[in-house]
Amino acid sequence: MTEKIPDTSADIRNENLEKLREVFPQFVSENTIDFDALQKFFEREGILADTEKYGLNWAGKSNAFRAIRTPATGTLVPQMDESKNWDETENIFIEGDNLEVLKLLQKHYANPGKIKMIYIDPPYNTGKDFVYKDNFTQGVADYYEQTGQTQGGIKMTTNTEKNGRYHSDWLTMMYPRLFLARNLLRDDGVIFVSIDDNEVANLRLVMDEIFGEENFVANLIRKRRDSQANLSKNISPVHEYVLIYAKNNGEVLNKIIPDLNVSEFKNPDNDPRGPYVTMPCTNKGGSVYEIKLPNGRLITDEWRFKKETFENLILENKIVIPRDGQGKPRYKLFFEEKKNMGVLPSTWLDSEASNQEGTKEIKDIFEDLIFDTPKPVGLLKFLLKLASDDSSIILDFFAGSGTTAHAVMDLNAEDDGNRKWICVQLPEETDEKSEAYKAGYKNIAEISRERIRRAGDKIGKGDVGFKSFKLSPSNYRKWNEITDADDVETLLEQSKLFIENPLIDNYDEQSVVYEILEKEGFGLNAKIEQLPGDLHPYMVTENDRKLVVTFEKQVSKEQVESLKLSLDDTFVCLDSALDDTGKVNIGRVVSIKTI
Repeated sequence: MTEKIPDTSADIRNENLEKLREVFPQFVSENTIDFDALQKFFEREGILADTEKYGLNWAGKSNAFRAIRTPATGTLVPQMDESKNWDETENIFIEGDNLEVLKLLQKHYANPGKIKMIYIDPPYNTGKDFVYKDNFTQGVADYYEQTGQTQGGIKMTTNTEKNGRYHSDWLTMMYPRLFLARNLLRDDGVIFVSIDDNEVANLRLVMDEIFGEENFVANLIRKRRDSQANLSKNISPVHEYVLIYAKNNGEVLNKIIPDLNVSEFKNPDNDPRGPYVTMPCTNKGGSVYEIKLPNGRLITDEWRFKKETFENLILENKIVIPRDGQGKPRYKLFFEEKKNMGVLPSTWLDSEASNQEGTKEIKDIFEDLIFDTPKPVGLLKFLLKLASDDSSIILDFFAGSGTTAHAVMDLNAEDDGNRKWICVQLPEETDEKSEAYKAGYKNIAEISRERIRRAGDKIGKGDVGFKSFKLSPSNYRKWNEITDADDVETLLEQSKLFIENPLIDNYDEQSVVYEILEKEGFGLNAKIEQLPGDLHPYMVTENDRKLVVTFEKQVSKEQVESLKLSLDDTFVCLDSALDDTGKVNIGRVVSIKTI
């Protein structure tokens, strides 16, 4: 039987089940997990089967898992008019609900992961409404309800502090998105999540569960504002956090070369190791012991390191005694050593990392404040230097005003890098009283795209374009539920319609091609061209992979052979375009799939 192109995203549940089957085949029977056998196998280690165990639980956690298991039914449709430099760029902007989008990205960007760094600035749980209200039974349909594309308009989640599910609603929204995001990371990938005091404790527990507490890297404290808010109660918060997790434990962050003043490093004794500065060997509260200095002096003091370390410094000619040998000893810190240290503190209080700096940047681009609390480019460039190389793919699925894309393009211009970005933003409507709405921006996605366009124009170097896509309903015809069990005639009519016309009426061929390549695991930067010939085929190529799609009503073996495809290539056509014999014959020369 000819394989059909799937009409949904990858099935996360089945894929994880297959991973378990590979490691423990004895615990998977008839595509279900044998929990009894699993528990008996590990009973010596002790399995906690009741609720008295360490971890985070909340009302709605089962819904979060259901959201992960439910495949996406939508597709990503190209928006040529919203894009910039479509034919040259490899950057991707996607307008749509990030839960659905993350599912659609799984097929290409997971197994193995291709994303080196993820940064997100999710909606903080501040007691106000947030748009992300997931309906785990209707899939993408709820997205259209939220964004006004269906009759009901935007559906907001009232999440005030008086709500009994105040924390639960936020956690239920975040959990599946973080779970799916982890799949996309490379083995050496890193995720950064901005958060404030309201949910930092809960987010830490969620990240421990999804990424593993052994993969916690740091909880960076950054300066959020340069001045305190005098209207705050008791203590004015001027900071927030960036939680950092690796996909796998290890040294995953780059060494940051500090800004060094070379003129401060001298070499008065012509040390072959080069210029250096001297640092004190003493430290109040340090280890107390007696040491014999190179000039023979015996000195007892509070030292900053162990006696053995001090003695080694003397042997390595790294000790300098000022004031003609009468001062306290100091050790040499060479310029080359200082460059390679790169160990950072867990606080970053630089003013260029504050939200106020981000506000200045927005005003500079738009000549008005059309977005509240944007993150500064300086923060993102700092994180990019920590976690990316010059050819990394960077993902931000809460794109907001587009700071991540701006920062990637800016850093590429600085170091001639070739980093690529993927940004996802829900088209959340702007308030009619806001400056953004008055300026003509009806939703946040519009703001984000325009900010990226303008920032790219100012940077003017490297890849400053992007391909824009929009989450839309599938091009596959939807099966209408028949409630009357006796309505056989309607059932037969619908079945015939599905066979003869599996795609929606008035479908756009290019949109269908993109849906097929997404479901087949091609990237959104795959090359697409329409070739001449009777089949009017679309050729999709990516590296060594090749896929050809035709929408002709009848297909012959000779027409397919003229395309000169191999068994490693995939040919896609309407199921009704071939009879069983044709499918068998064509299947001998090329891998065939049908719609």
